[in-house]
Amino acid sequence: MEEDPSDPPSELDDPNLYINREFSVLAFFRRVLSMAARPETPLLERLRFLTITSTILDEFFEIRVAGLKQRAQLGLSRPGPDGLTPLETLRGISERVRLIVDEQYRLLNGHVLPSLAEANIVILRRHDWTPAVRAWAARHFEDQVAPVLTPVGLDPAHPFPRVLNKGLAMIVQLEGNDAFGRSSEHAVLHVPRCLPRVLPLPPELCDGGLTFVLLSSVVHAHVDGAFPGMRVTGCHQFRVTRNADLWVEEEEVEDLLDALKGQLHHRRFGDAVRVEVASNCSDALTTFLQEQFSLADHDVYRVDGPVNLHRLSAIYDLADRPELNFPRFVPALRAPSDHDMFGLLDRGDMLLHHPYESFTPVVDLLRQAAEDPDVLAIKQTVYRTGAHSPFVEALVQAARAGKEVTAVIELRARFDEAANIGLATQLQEAGAHVVYGVVGYKTHAKMLLVVRREGGNLKRYTHLGTGNYHTGTARAYTDFSYLTSRKDIGEDVHHIFMQLTGLGRAKRLHKLLQSPFTLQRMLLERMAFEAEQARQGKPARIIAKMNALQDPAIIQALYRASQAGVSIDLLIRGICCLRPGVPGVSENIRVRSTVGRFLEHTRIVYFHAAGEERVYLASADWMGRNLYRRVETCFPIEDEALKARVLEEGLFRYLEDNVGTWELGPDGAFTSIVAEEGAPRRSAQEQLIARLAET
Repeated sequence: MEEDPSDPPSELDDPNLYINREFSVLAFFRRVLSMAARPETPLLERLRFLTITSTILDEFFEIRVAGLKQRAQLGLSRPGPDGLTPLETLRGISERVRLIVDEQYRLLNGHVLPSLAEANIVILRRHDWTPAVRAWAARHFEDQVAPVLTPVGLDPAHPFPRVLNKGLAMIVQLEGNDAFGRSSEHAVLHVPRCLPRVLPLPPELCDGGLTFVLLSSVVHAHVDGAFPGMRVTGCHQFRVTRNADLWVEEEEVEDLLDALKGQLHHRRFGDAVRVEVASNCSDALTTFLQEQFSLADHDVYRVDGPVNLHRLSAIYDLADRPELNFPRFVPALRAPSDHDMFGLLDRGDMLLHHPYESFTPVVDLLRQAAEDPDVLAIKQTVYRTGAHSPFVEALVQAARAGKEVTAVIELRARFDEAANIGLATQLQEAGAHVVYGVVGYKTHAKMLLVVRREGGNLKRYTHLGTGNYHTGTARAYTDFSYLTSRKDIGEDVHHIFMQLTGLGRAKRLHKLLQSPFTLQRMLLERMAFEAEQARQGKPARIIAKMNALQDPAIIQALYRASQAGVSIDLLIRGICCLRPGVPGVSENIRVRSTVGRFLEHTRIVYFHAAGEERVYLASADWMGRNLYRRVETCFPIEDEALKARVLEEGLFRYLEDNVGTWELGPDGAFTSIVAEEGAPRRSAQEQLIARLAET
């Protein structure tokens, strides 16, 4: 007898209860891209969201698609929780990515570029060049481009070159013979990365506005000059994306830093996973490229415009048109820069909500610690800090001043490996103790610990955060910072640093929860408690906000809580493998995703807890990697005023958002939430700017 599809699944590991991880992240990319389609999004911001979508798609292919391809090639066909094999997932990815790419270029060509032109910001196509522009382009090519070009004719002595990962290249069709009598039909022209891709024209050629030409157009217009005496019959831009994941057998190397240094250059020439070609490239030439990179048909993507939209972000940076950007605001400074941070924290805990409130107090705590003669030791985790980081400068200053400085640097922070290797070297040369965490576990926790002598005793000051120690992302990501001088919190952070730098068993912590030891267990226990409360007819509630939900054990615990009658709201920015609204399983679970001006990055969990209302902030998402293979922290907010702030600013406002929020259905599709006619417009991010920031 066939199973009635309306009947609840009998087992919570039924593949029908899980959304494919990769399909879920691609759905998130579509929500990001939707920001470029919204008329209310300022024009230059619409361009920026187009370029962001291009960047995150690149990384998706470099890491996720590359990993799936490797599994498929090795014959590892074990399906995921959703029941799909790697090969089936790759086919589904190709179908979904094509829809995203088509939408990207439809928005670019049909909406964003025409609207920019109306605003007197023009990207001039070759067929629209005036004689004066042609003359300028010819001079620019001759003076700035031609000297660094290296055309490679393809013949037995010149095989197809190794094209750089994501580098712009041209495939050129030729007729005729060269000076040596060779008659190669094809050539490849690399466009060096040192050359800017977007070229602003001089003011006298701009007709009062801003006019740009693309480097690819300049090269295309003068490509015949690279092949004197031969006739160019075709020239098409293309770009190959390669496997960019780094692999190091940590237990087999003596120095992780040296091992990663040796791997970084391989990132540029990993196995090809995707090739993008101009839409007007012939089928024969496209097939030729496909064969050179050993790619299947579903790995080839035709694009109606530049093959790398990310490069158009230069226009966003060059165009000084505030009226075409989001309105500017000044993050509120909750502690004046000349204020004594130690005295401030002695009077009570501090909570900062970024980017609405400034990250400066966190920087000031470390700077003052570096200068204070009573500070004996500073310990900090470093995952991503950015170039010219004030945190690194302060650590260097403290080390040179003779303080005991320990930096736990995560060298394997993806795509920040080179930067982290550099700052590790810088800190070591200053005299700091630099360690790389625990073999096999990424250190993703955000912790800063300052040890200060006060009246003959030692006192600890602590910062814990949901985001990185990066002043740039603190202006673009929503995150919470928690600063305290509480003894129990300081001791817990001290013990975690001892684990990271030394050896020994994990000590029982007073307040903090930690991956890979206690965090997942606590979450499961708290969910089970809420379920039992609901079964007894008592109030039961779970609200959580995170970037991603993927761990099957957590998902099943949420399903069981829903079946017991617990009311569950999940605010998930990106990946969600849980399927809400399934009768008999998850009808008490609602999943929403907010995409807006800022990247939602806070990790919060609330449990009703029989009226105790427990609130935690964390560095970890609910994914297997965060719960089992990383060092993460989750910390309680117990001060009632600060707890109320986290609930109001981090959760409740987002549950009421009807501007940038989407709701996930049981079919795995997201639907945009639109305010009912006559209802007030409620944007959580806009409300928080108005409430917290200094406008």
